[in-house]
Amino acid sequence: MVSQELLRRYPFFALFDEAQRKAIAQIADEIHCESGTHFFEEGESADALYLLLTGSVDLYFNVLTEQHKELHIGEINPGEPFAISALIPPHILQHSARAGKACRALKINSLALRGLCDHDAQMGYILMRHVTKAAMERLHFTRIQLAAARVGASEMALA
Repeated sequence: MVSQELLRRYPFFALFDEAQRKAIAQIADEIHCESGTHFFEEGESADALYLLLTGSVDLYFNVLTEQHKELHIGEINPGEPFAISALIPPHILQHSARAGKACRALKINSLALRGLCDHDAQMGYILMRHVTKAAMERLHFTRIQLAAARVGASEMALA
């Protein structure tokens, strides 16, 4: 459990009323991680929604080839949510995450959070607005990466 005061400090929680913040605070824990700490691996069940408080978190895919490779797909900055699959069925993580720098994060129990949303449609709506925004930003970043890779491959083929 964390304090409601901690939640009030972050814009992610600004649209929630006091009762909603209190309910979220009761199912959240503050965690501290050293650089390199793994939060989760792609393919796992999304048991928590995270909000980064300080530091940075790297998102990546594990590419299965003859040699294990990691493909960096993005970075989470303070104030941003991650493990958003916790709110999107089938609640399976689509990438892996590890602390890029020492960090603090909120870890919110996803089963309990989905239960709160089932009973409070306004809370669910607010959360889904945040999750949708994060998903669209990550999709945009992925499009940029794909375009850059395609242009780079085309230029190499011409050389």
